[in-house]
Amino acid sequence: MYHIFQISGEVIKALGLKTKILITVVFSTLLILSVMLLSFSNNFNNKLFAATINDESETPGDKLIGGLLTADFDEGSCLSRYHKNFLYRKPSPYKPSEYLVSKLRSYEMIHKRCGPGTKAYKEATKHLSHDESYNASRSDGECRYVVWLADYGLGNRLLTLASVFLYALLTDRVILVDNRKDIGDLLCEPFPGTSWLLPLDFPLMKYTYGYNKDYPRCYGTMEENHSINSTSIPPHLYLHNLHDSRDSDKMFFCQKDQSLIDKVPWLIFRANVYFVPSLWFNPTFQAELTKLFPQKETVFHHLARYLFHPKNQVWDIVTKYYHDHLSKAEERLGIQIRVFRDQGGYYQHVMDQVISCTQREKLLPELATQEESKVNISNTPKLKAVLVTSLSPEYSKKLENMFSERSNLTGEIIEVYQPSGERYQQTDKKQHDQKALAEMYLLSLTDNIVTSSRSTFGYVAYSLGALKPWLLYLPNDLKAPDPPCVRSTSMEPCFLTPPTHGCDADLGTESGKVVPFVRYCEDIWGLKLYDEL
Repeated sequence: MYHIFQISGEVIKALGLKTKILITVVFSTLLILSVMLLSFSNNFNNKLFAATINDESETPGDKLIGGLLTADFDEGSCLSRYHKNFLYRKPSPYKPSEYLVSKLRSYEMIHKRCGPGTKAYKEATKHLSHDESYNASRSDGECRYVVWLADYGLGNRLLTLASVFLYALLTDRVILVDNRKDIGDLLCEPFPGTSWLLPLDFPLMKYTYGYNKDYPRCYGTMEENHSINSTSIPPHLYLHNLHDSRDSDKMFFCQKDQSLIDKVPWLIFRANVYFVPSLWFNPTFQAELTKLFPQKETVFHHLARYLFHPKNQVWDIVTKYYHDHLSKAEERLGIQIRVFRDQGGYYQHVMDQVISCTQREKLLPELATQEESKVNISNTPKLKAVLVTSLSPEYSKKLENMFSERSNLTGEIIEVYQPSGERYQQTDKKQHDQKALAEMYLLSLTDNIVTSSRSTFGYVAYSLGALKPWLLYLPNDLKAPDPPCVRSTSMEPCFLTPPTHGCDADLGTESGKVVPFVRYCEDIWGLKLYDEL
């Protein structure tokens, strides 16, 4: 390239000294700039190529979980919202659908427009009363609501809260959460620029302890008495979905029932079961649900990661315990034990069942005999941390003693931990519920998990962590069942008290056979979502 800048000797000689120096500086500068520009271009192209590759795959540091979360929150106000998904947990193999992401962003705008303190909310509560002469068939504003009442233990509450929120998504309602218990002390606000907490001056709040099947506006009771029709719609209805619900209560999701319920501006919902599987029996809901959740067993997994973000005080418990006890392990096993007896505590048959399950399924090693223990199995033994959660501390102590007193066949180092052992459930006590929530999240961070059948605590933990659990069968007559456990093929919670049949078109069909992806739970009578294949 030098011929371009070549200057004849005669011309150079004719130029003055200052001019010669100037020409030399100019050419040198041009040469340096050319090299720098070429280097910058190569570097830019490399970064652009790397960025293109990263766009095509899910990265471990995706704190918005594929768009499931919005970036509209201050990180410091709720550390768990953005940190829990990439600091402590492996990337989930289940990505939210684009349709679900879009639906959540749309819902957030509706909640911001209709939430507490807004003009729309004030207008909607203006006529809310027990006045029998009021007819809600007249237009009463653009916003419709569903109020979730806190009931039973924390596991039940989280399952029902996700269920009611999904129902709100399907029916274009705004969910408001009963805050008289401790939900506001446990979870951060999930929707930006607004609140999901029901104001304490809500007109019907004084009646909330009287909501049951005998409540005059209970939909199931009104349906049985033929006291509700499309010409006279009340301003609010109470939906009763507890373990003692009647068919008239459970079938609220059917198309003919929804045609009435949809016109009611306010719904009060009391539930203690995960009723999501039954929503798929409604053909209209099913079409929408299939777009929201193409992978049908991901419903609670995605909704829980969107809705439930432990407050900083709870998250401190999680992070400290994880760093102190679980972070150095090469593998983590969660064992959740719940005894469903009037007198809880330690039972040897339950301990036998846990050991039998974990050893049969190769989750924990078998103990070595005296002769076997002399064999050096591994020069670099693997460290496995076992996290036990139970109201009784004896289970973890027995397990710890078992592996500390004798060597095992694989040579693994087994360390057993239990964060708390409170002896009995203390629902609505702030510190107890904070520990319970922290332990659910700690269990969700394990690699494999064993949980007690029928335990809503366990349901939350394994579904949150995208784990397919080993379910301990319910013991019978104080004997460990054989086989002791079963591996679930779905990470969805079980609907423990489902309807026995489908809606009108499927009235004679057992509820576990209405649609191919809603089938009976493996360990107990109930319904569960499975992927069709």
